[in-house]
Amino acid sequence: MKKIIRVSALALSLVAVLAAAVLFGVTHRPADEASVRLEQVETAALRQGSRGEDVKTVQTKLKRWGYYGGSVDGIYGAQTKKAVEQFQRKNGLTVDGVVGRQTFEALGMMEQAQQGSTGGSVGATNSDTYLLARCIYAEARGESYTGQVAVGAVVLNRVKSPQFPNTVAGVIYQRHAFTAVSDGQINLTPDQTAVNAAKDALNGWDPTGGCLYYYNPAKATSEWIFTRQTVVTIGKHVFAI
Repeated sequence: MKKIIRVSALALSLVAVLAAAVLFGVTHRPADEASVRLEQVETAALRQGSRGEDVKTVQTKLKRWGYYGGSVDGIYGAQTKKAVEQFQRKNGLTVDGVVGRQTFEALGMMEQAQQGSTGGSVGATNSDTYLLARCIYAEARGESYTGQVAVGAVVLNRVKSPQFPNTVAGVIYQRHAFTAVSDGQINLTPDQTAVNAAKDALNGWDPTGGCLYYYNPAKATSEWIFTRQTVVTIGKHVFAI
């Protein structure tokens, strides 16, 4: 009789163990799947210890904008992390020193931002960025990348100047300010290069050194524009103050 009781107790114990194992597997599977998704996102991000061409691109951009003073060596070290944190702080991002989707996007690295996304649209830009990109595309799509950033920088320099409206839209749509508005080319859809140039300008790159004007001397018809002090010539455009 005691043997039967022991066997029954053992059987009940085995059933309990199996039930617990099944329950554990069911209740923990979503967490495991979430961990996999998190790991995939983290793999797409850049962090201290990362290496490669994307790290070089980040370093180049941060160095250009004055956040980074080290070597562009493709090695994500402590100095690069500190520069990323400063950039994130300046742009209202989570300050974690990790270049994930939002930081990639703020840096103008749209392809990397899309690769790091777990779903949804990541290529959306705010209205100022998109409008600035439209202006750049309409005014300077035939110019070098630096020349395109320079046009965006002039718009932003005007926004900061008391001589002009204090918004991107106000500057661009100021009467007779830009030929592209007058002839309707402002309504063209900008390409990715123009969007990236707009982001670079918004992030502080100013190849003009603070200029408020630019013109193509081969096409300019205003005598007044020729009286402005020339600072630099980039491609076909003269930039002046």
